[in-house]
Amino acid sequence: MKLDYTFKNPELLKNALTHSSYANEHRDKGVKNNERLEFLGDSVLGLICTKYIWNHYKNMPEGELTKLRSAIVCEGSLYEFALKIGLGDDLLLGKGEKSSGGGKRPSVLSDACEAVIAAVYLDGGFDEAERFIIGFIKEKAEEIIRSHSTVDYKTLLQEIVQKNHEEILSYRLKGESGPDHDKRFEVEVLINSNVIACGEGKSKKLAEQAAAKLALELMGQ
Repeated sequence: MKLDYTFKNPELLKNALTHSSYANEHRDKGVKNNERLEFLGDSVLGLICTKYIWNHYKNMPEGELTKLRSAIVCEGSLYEFALKIGLGDDLLLGKGEKSSGGGKRPSVLSDACEAVIAAVYLDGGFDEAERFIIGFIKEKAEEIIRSHSTVDYKTLLQEIVQKNHEEILSYRLKGESGPDHDKRFEVEVLINSNVIACGEGKSKKLAEQAAAKLALELMGQ
């Protein structure tokens, strides 16, 4: 794993890389999983990200800052960072989780990424945690700004549909395919009982956004 950080307390890193499935299999040895570190890392990451975009996008309104931060710290972004540093190679997984591809699963890797951020924070302080992740935050922010991918198509569609109080907007999972570590979801968006559009994505949320985007385009929005 390419961390570019040397731990004074290596046990913190080991804890950050310990999935609950591994901890459960070694409960008799007092092994702890990374869930508490994940909880802390989520907050540390959020603060680092907020500080960065606050300082670098001074003319961006609060609502757009919130959307940008959400896009940077989401599961998909953390998954990208985890792959970049090779985090999955050093994860401690239970036998079942490992055999089912847990080391490549976005949810597992993104959670472990947050745990590693917390471990760096506890071991070296806020400045080291910031140095560890800030390059990726900067890169991701610029990518999102370029692609305008902070647009929340679901919210935009909801606002349009709500103008007619008789219409009900809903989403329905149509199907999913692929192995656990590389799933593809297909979601339909419906107004009342009528299917308006269908979207695909690597998660249900992304598929819903894709479906809402297509629905807006079909409505001329």
